[in-house]
Amino acid sequence: MKILQKYFSVEIGRSVVFVLIAFLALFAFFDMVGELKAVGHGGYKIQNAFLFVLMGMPAYIYELMPIAALIGTIWALSQFAARSEFTIMRASSMSTGMVGMILLKIGVVFAIITFVFGEFIVPVTSTMAERVKLSSLGGSLSQEFRSGLWTKDVIKANGQDGEAIGSRFLNVREVKPDGQLLNLKIYEFNRNFHLTALITAAKASYAGGNTWNLQDGTEADFGDVKLSGIVNASDITTAISTKKFANKLLVSEMTPEILSVGFSDPEEMSAYDLINYTQYLSENKRETARYEIAFWKKVVYPFAVFVMMALALPFAYLHFRSGGVSLKIFTGIMIGVSFQLINSLFSHLGLLNTWPPLITAILPSTLFLVAAIAALLWVERH
Repeated sequence: MKILQKYFSVEIGRSVVFVLIAFLALFAFFDMVGELKAVGHGGYKIQNAFLFVLMGMPAYIYELMPIAALIGTIWALSQFAARSEFTIMRASSMSTGMVGMILLKIGVVFAIITFVFGEFIVPVTSTMAERVKLSSLGGSLSQEFRSGLWTKDVIKANGQDGEAIGSRFLNVREVKPDGQLLNLKIYEFNRNFHLTALITAAKASYAGGNTWNLQDGTEADFGDVKLSGIVNASDITTAISTKKFANKLLVSEMTPEILSVGFSDPEEMSAYDLINYTQYLSENKRETARYEIAFWKKVVYPFAVFVMMALALPFAYLHFRSGGVSLKIFTGIMIGVSFQLINSLFSHLGLLNTWPPLITAILPSTLFLVAAIAALLWVERH
């Protein structure tokens, strides 16, 4: 059994790596062609384009690993069937359960690799890729929004602790790749949503500890006590106090990481970041469904490797004359593409129909697993 485990591992591992490299080369070529139109603008040179494409490869490894596991396993098992090795193995009392256990152990390695890339590598490289491109082009993260970035925060009595005493709406015209904020407007409201303060600042930098250092700004104070009972415009004007400041500290739940999430694809975020951002949105009474679905997809996706390898197992029972290896590989590619399309489709359907996030994430893999079991039962009977 150990010899078979090693033999299967080497052959399937070699095939999966080959398929993965082929896919990466193809996607890198198309990405590079797409980046050529930006080369020459600002400081964006050909080496920056190469670096941008290179940093995007971990995301492709994460997305393509289940498909590569499917096609690589189909290739290896088809070769076993073509050389009658699989027939000899079955004649030597190797059952379907034993083959499934061998593939399960191999799949654990691919699932761990998928998890590591999705949780630790992709979030870092994707952020670095965007910063490299924006820094070279001289752009900012929020330039695609006409009115800048809007976000909401809760005002608490003692900064980060204590009772919530109001809410804060922040408008940032530009977010630089280094996390610096330019041209801010901050609207502060009390519990009754009466405007209590309007703060503007030329720029802000993060000082750590949920503290922002606002620079070169003004603060207009609309205190509740001052405005109570005032009915005419002249009294309101008198009650408002305005002052300028060179530096002002602002304690907020918002951090550069939270702000950058507004420009990030949830699929490229780690599960840890998705949990934190979902909690932040929930505390501020904002919609969380999209990020909850992304979180559960992030949890479930590594297990798709096992589903894909289970789908590959029936191909080992098809004799070579039942279809050439090329036909089997083509079938595997179609299955992998279908899985990706259905996985993406269910994410949108779950968001539109308010399905439970866990069900939305797990349903595509469940459907393909049922198909794998049905296919395996069919080939065993025939």
